[in-house]
Amino acid sequence: MPNTLTRLGGPARVLPLQDGTADSKPAPFFVSRRQIHPKSVKGRYRNIKTWLGIVLLALFVLLPWLRWDRGPGIADQAVLFDLGEQRFYLFGLELWPQHIYYMTGAMILAAVGLFLATSVAGRVWCGFTCPQTVWTDLYVWVEKLTEGDRGERIRLDRQPWTANKIARKAVKHAAWLFIALVTGASGIFYLADAPTLAGELLRFEAPELAVWSILFIAGSTYLMAGFMREQMCLHACPWPRIQVSMIDEESRVVTYQDWRGEGRAPLRKGQPVAERQAQGLGDCIDCGACVHVCPTGIDIRDGLQMDCIGCGLCADACNDVMTRIGRPVDLILFDTASAQAAKAAGVEPPKAGLIRPRTIVYTLIMVVVAGLMAIGMLLKPSADIAILRDRAPLFVQLSDGRVQNAYTVKISNMTRSERQYRLTVSGLDGARLATAGDRAEADTLTLTAPANAVATYRVYARSRQDALSGASTPVTFDVRAEGGGHAKHDSVFLAP
Repeated sequence: MPNTLTRLGGPARVLPLQDGTADSKPAPFFVSRRQIHPKSVKGRYRNIKTWLGIVLLALFVLLPWLRWDRGPGIADQAVLFDLGEQRFYLFGLELWPQHIYYMTGAMILAAVGLFLATSVAGRVWCGFTCPQTVWTDLYVWVEKLTEGDRGERIRLDRQPWTANKIARKAVKHAAWLFIALVTGASGIFYLADAPTLAGELLRFEAPELAVWSILFIAGSTYLMAGFMREQMCLHACPWPRIQVSMIDEESRVVTYQDWRGEGRAPLRKGQPVAERQAQGLGDCIDCGACVHVCPTGIDIRDGLQMDCIGCGLCADACNDVMTRIGRPVDLILFDTASAQAAKAAGVEPPKAGLIRPRTIVYTLIMVVVAGLMAIGMLLKPSADIAILRDRAPLFVQLSDGRVQNAYTVKISNMTRSERQYRLTVSGLDGARLATAGDRAEADTLTLTAPANAVATYRVYARSRQDALSGASTPVTFDVRAEGGGHAKHDSVFLAP
C-alpha cells in the first residue's frame, strides 16, 4: 500500500508522481509556513462577516466613551473595570471583589454558549466573531487597498524591491500599526476613564504602566493579525481540537457535496452538461476558487477538517462560479452529515435536528446559570460583612478576672450614603463589647461605614469566666444595618 502525506489538520492524500505511482517519501514533521493570500469574494457569508466585523469593532472602540450617570463622585463611564478602586461598572450594575461569582457565571455562560453554537453550526464563532478573525479581516482589507487583490499581492511579493513596492508596503504597515495602536488604547480605556487617559496620552503625561500596556496590546495585534493570522487558529488556539467532541452528524458545518461535484474536471468552453454527465463528471470544474478565498488555505473538497473555521467564504466563491456556468448553487453549503448521506442515497434528507440531547443539556445549563445570576443580582446585599477572630493572642485575662477576645470586623458599604450598623453578640451571658481605642463598653456597638467604602474595626468582646461553657464557647455576632437588613456570623470565644 502506498504511503500518504498528511497535511496538519487535513485528511491523508496520496500524492502521485509523474509516472502515476505514489510517492513513498514520508511527510516531513515540520514544514515552513506557506504564505496565504486570500482572494476577496462577494456573497451572503462575506456580507455577514463584513457587517458583524463593523459592529464588533465599533462596539469595542466606542463602548468606553459611553457615559452612565451614577451620581456625584462616582465614575460615569458605562463600562469600566477599575482595578485601582476594585470596582467593575457595567452600566447600572456595580460589582465589588466579593461578587467574583458573577464573573464565574459569565465565563460559564460564555463557555457553554460556545459549546452550544459549535454543536449546532460548527466553528461559526471562529469564522464570524472571534477577535482573531475580525482583526485579521480588517488587516486583509487594508492589504487589499494598498497592494491589490490576491493575484496582484502574489506578484508584488515576487517582484524585486522597487520604490513602488517599498511605498505600498510602507503604507500598509503604517495603517496596520495605526490600527494596532487604536486597538491597544481602546483596550486600556476599559481600565481607566477614557477621556482622561486619552488627554494624558495626547499630552505625553500618561502613566508609564498604561503606555507599556497599550504598546503590548498593539504589538500583539500587529503580529497576530498581520503576520501569524491562520497560524493562531491552527496551532495556538486549542478550540480546533476541542470542537471535535462538540460536532455530531446533526451539526450544520461547511460541506462540499461530493456526490454532486465529483468527478472534477475543467469546463471546456461551450461544453454541454449532458456531455460532462456522460463522462462521469460532476458540477465541480476544479477552478480552485474555494481554495483561493479560504483564510486558512484549505481545500474544503477534501472533507471536514480541523483547519476549517466555518466562515462560509468558499460557499460564496463556489456559488459565484456555479451561477456563471449555469449550474445550481450550493455545491458548497452549511449542511449536516445525516442530510448529506440521505442526498447521496437519493432520498429526502431529514430536517435539521436542532433539538437533541446535547443542545438540550447546553441550553438547560445556560438557563440555570443565567437564572441564578439574575436572582443573585436581584437579592444582592447592600453590604458585605466579615468578622474574623484574632489568633494572637488567643485571649487576654483582664485585671478584673474577665476574659477578652479580639475580633476584626470589616463592613463593605456598597451604597452611596454613609450607613450605621448595630453589632451585638449572643452566646455569652453579660458579655460587653468595645472598640479599640475606646474605653467605653456596651451591650451593643454602633459602627459607621462611609459611602461606597470598606470600614474596618477591631472589636473586643469581654465576659466573666464563670459565664463561659469551657475553653471554647460558640458565639454569634448579629449585625443590623440602619434602614433594614442584617447578617449573622458564627465564631468562638476562647478562655483558659
